[in-house]
Amino acid sequence: MTQSTDAPATTDAPELVLAERHGAVLLLTLNRPDRLNAWNIPLEERYFALLDEAEADPEVRVVVVTGAGRGFCAGADMEDLSQLGTVDPDTIADARTRRARERPLSFRKPLIAAINGPAAGLGLVQALYCDLRFTTPQAKFTTAFSRRGLIAEYGSAWLLPRLVGQSRALDLLMSARVVLGDEALAMGLVDRVLPAGSLLTATLAYAADLAENCSPQSMALMKQQVYQAMDSDLPTAVAVANKLMHDSFRHPDAAEGVHSYLERRPPRFAPLESA
Repeated sequence: MTQSTDAPATTDAPELVLAERHGAVLLLTLNRPDRLNAWNIPLEERYFALLDEAEADPEVRVVVVTGAGRGFCAGADMEDLSQLGTVDPDTIADARTRRARERPLSFRKPLIAAINGPAAGLGLVQALYCDLRFTTPQAKFTTAFSRRGLIAEYGSAWLLPRLVGQSRALDLLMSARVVLGDEALAMGLVDRVLPAGSLLTATLAYAADLAENCSPQSMALMKQQVYQAMDSDLPTAVAVANKLMHDSFRHPDAAEGVHSYLERRPPRFAPLESA
């Protein structure tokens, strides 16, 4: 049963991102549909504040992010970018870096993007910051940067090769061509393609399964392992895994996981522990 709750007003424009609880899953909806949910500073601050709240809330175990209307996020608001020719770039940069744009990468709980429409430029980057990406066959993806005279922004030059490989990353970055959902799946840019009418339902169902049946502590540590292993060698990754494995044997979730399996019942895992 869906439970809708009003999130606390953390900015002057809380409507820019809607928050709705579905049990232990929090659905965040970028809410500028008249501009294809184009990214601006108030929207960013609201989104990141809601991630902070979700991370601190023991009752939230998984977060899904999607877009209102027919788009996911069309990238940086072009009205903001239009200032580049008349305003000191350092002034704009200072305003845009008051919080790290890659904040979602450090979110300790599963973060899943339900990409319901165009994801371009910074909108695509924010989708890449999610752990998993589900989309539709009609959704459009583009880096956009080269066609705006820009560079591979906000870590996309680091993220894309790790998802799709070096040459495909260069293709996407240099050409800024539009890729549809099925091609995005084939190249590894997204993880699942679903009919538009069932995208959000299926994504929420997947998130609910994680929330109900998977240890929050295990998932947080696995995220940490994966991101750290991207910049380490195999012996280091194995050494880290061995230490974490021994620690996990002493954690209550390990006993609960075994007992719930033997007793043929759903597990009762504890909320995520504080960092």
